[in-house]
Amino acid sequence: MFDKILIANRGEIAVRIIATCREMGIKTVAVYSEVDKDSLHVLEADQAVCLGSAEPAESYLNMDKLIAACRKTEAQAIHPGYGFLAENAGFAARCKKEDIVFIGPSPQAIEDLGDKTVARRIMSKSGVPVIPGMMQPEADPNVLSKEAEKIGYPVFIKAAAGGGGKGMRIVRNKNDFLEACDAASREAKNAFGNGAIYLEKFIEKPRHVEFQILADGHGNVIHLLERECSIQRRHQKIIEETPSTALTPKLRKEMGKAAVAAAKASGYVNAGTVEFILDEDGKFYFLEVNTRLQVEHPVTEMITGIDLVRRQLEIAAGGKLNIKQSDVAGRGHAIECRIYAENPLEAFMPSPGKIHFVREPRGPGIRNDCGVYSGFTVPMEYDPILAKLIVYAETRKDCISRMIRALNEYVILGVMTPIPFLIDILKTQAFQDGETYTDFIDKHFADWSPVLSGKDMAAIAFIVDALSSRRRSVTVTTADAEANSPWKTLGNFRP
Repeated sequence: MFDKILIANRGEIAVRIIATCREMGIKTVAVYSEVDKDSLHVLEADQAVCLGSAEPAESYLNMDKLIAACRKTEAQAIHPGYGFLAENAGFAARCKKEDIVFIGPSPQAIEDLGDKTVARRIMSKSGVPVIPGMMQPEADPNVLSKEAEKIGYPVFIKAAAGGGGKGMRIVRNKNDFLEACDAASREAKNAFGNGAIYLEKFIEKPRHVEFQILADGHGNVIHLLERECSIQRRHQKIIEETPSTALTPKLRKEMGKAAVAAAKASGYVNAGTVEFILDEDGKFYFLEVNTRLQVEHPVTEMITGIDLVRRQLEIAAGGKLNIKQSDVAGRGHAIECRIYAENPLEAFMPSPGKIHFVREPRGPGIRNDCGVYSGFTVPMEYDPILAKLIVYAETRKDCISRMIRALNEYVILGVMTPIPFLIDILKTQAFQDGETYTDFIDKHFADWSPVLSGKDMAAIAFIVDALSSRRRSVTVTTADAEANSPWKTLGNFRP
């Protein structure tokens, strides 16, 4: 096992990785940009190395600086977390060349699965169902237009080199097609440095269901059940849960088997996620493989009791999985809500700034993976995720109630968050009935605004007054001071 690892990330995921390393007796090295010098992950790690200015290219995306930090601190391995270089095949290859263990899959697996059309070809050959569509990226608008006619509208334009909602467009008729292709390609180029796009048939009213996989370097591959991730805004998840209300035991077994087949077909090693689209008829189709630890991994940990970061470290160190598929069992229900610094009233635009006060919810079955604290300033340069609130209960109904209670108790002052929005989602009858599809927010919350009670307004007025820089001037006379003396206000007290 490693003595020391470097975490090539920031925020809540870096703090979460540090927690498991501390339990395992592994020392950690944090890296940070100049604006992150007071970040929680920097304070929690055993060592910290400044990478440079706030621009990601000069800090968290700078391979040379990360390798140099690893050498300087004598770290033996690098955990990439999620985002930044986590799914960069070039970085994984660079680590291998430098004789540094990359805690994740091989460079080849990352490269193959990172190209969505290559991944589709791999899955199709291995018998994993794929959505009808193109198997090669294309740049020629005329070729794309002909493919769209062949597939049939509506079609889904996707970036070949990435995900996370970037470079994606739904097109329902040919009149809007060319403009949408141009916009999707430009967005993909800006996000991933690659403007290649391809087309898939758009599945109406789908669910987004993913399976967590673990694969070691000795040929052992298992899945750790599913996660329902259909509540999304701008194609990005905000609420995840497990188990999915849509899966029967038979369907769960079939999808799990397909997820394992997908991992084996790509030569996958370490933790990863195979994502599927599930239609209304119960048919599922391969979507993509995320070659990293997922943001929503805690819900799987809550129902299985398996620490995924620990498993990542053990596999990367050459260990074998000591659990079989028959050993995996889920118990109870878990839900995760992502807490961002963003304004749901302004199309979820980021809301950076100073956090004046944080009060985390507590109680049975509550976990808060948090990367901020009172007094911390949320920078504008990075993804604005602050924390992930996860709750567990024996039933889904109890889990929803517990999450609503926990969100109501979660206080973050100074920046906007979607907490009121998340509460309203959980309270809807549709969510409570398990009617969760990827169009859920567009259908139920297109014109959402918070309902403020008189109590809420009074609380806001109190907070504004407390945080105001204006302070009233009060003149205290000698008589007032004597009247308010503690010797006269403590009751029947004798010195």
